Amino acid sequence: MIQPLQFFTPDDLPPEILVYEKKLRTLDVGMAGKVGALHVELEKDSFNDKTIIKTQYSKVPLYLGRALYYEEALPSMAYLYIVSPSGGILQGDRYRMDIILRNNAIAHITTQGATRIYNMNANFATQLINVTVDNGCYLEFIPDQIIPYRNSRFYQKLNLKVHDNATMIYSEMIVPGRVAMNESFEYDICYLRAVGKNQNDKLRFIDTALLEPKKQSLEKICILGTKKVVGSIYILTPKEHVDYLNEEINTNSENNPVFSAKSSILPNYNGLLVRILGELAEEVKLDIYEVVKLIRKKILNAPFSGIRKN
Repeated sequence: MIQPLQFFTPDDLPPEILVYEKKLRTLDVGMAGKVGALHVELEKDSFNDKTIIKTQYSKVPLYLGRALYYEEALPSMAYLYIVSPSGGILQGDRYRMDIILRNNAIAHITTQGATRIYNMNANFATQLINVTVDNGCYLEFIPDQIIPYRNSRFYQKLNLKVHDNATMIYSEMIVPGRVAMNESFEYDICYLRAVGKNQNDKLRFIDTALLEPKKQSLEKICILGTKKVVGSIYILTPKEHVDYLNEEINTNSENNPVFSAKSSILPNYNGLLVRILGELAEEVKLDIYEVVKLIRKKILNAPFSGIRKN
């Protein structure tokens, strides 16, 4: 079934992004290779007690590898890797991911590598991520960092629909650019918007990050200060876990000088928001892993051995 371009594009493109809307001279928006789609449904198989891929569809430049089972302490947990054969997101690209967990599925999803947003001289790129986590399910969605190249424009809309009796962890990390190529904060705009709801579409949180380094000084103390890398973690979990996890994360931050994550409770105890500022992507990534470790121990009573990548 051929989907219209609107299917792949967020329906709330902000004016800060729309100012870059311009017809491309080469492959225009919506042409073959300019739209990527990924749809996956996961559920626990009652026969072998493993989380399996029930339904899967992908449209290059997005692709999902087969489910892998790494954790000895969690043999039912599926590890999945999102791959982009194109190597990065180009001007005019429109990506959409739909991820659904049902029937007590537990999974860890990550990307094969960083999300690279390439140089742009016309238009912009978007990524729409829709995640549904049903009753009793558990999901860790931990992609690698976003690297916005010089003159790039990117808008990401994240829609989380997480049952009140389920747990989801989603992280994102933004680096200043290709620092090794002397590109630091030279992109036009990186706009990230996240909306969380429960199974009844009751709002749980809204969070927005708008970074325009050519228009604003990101080195201000109220934004990034002396740091270069910013990470965010959204933790949606049953209310009875919120106080404990909040205290664990913040106590760890106070007692561990190399752990810089700070946690705050979302309105109405809908979950937690964690912010991390660091000098290097690897430092922030280790902090994200530490938070995942704390949550997995509390919710699943199992260790987190890290993420395996080639």
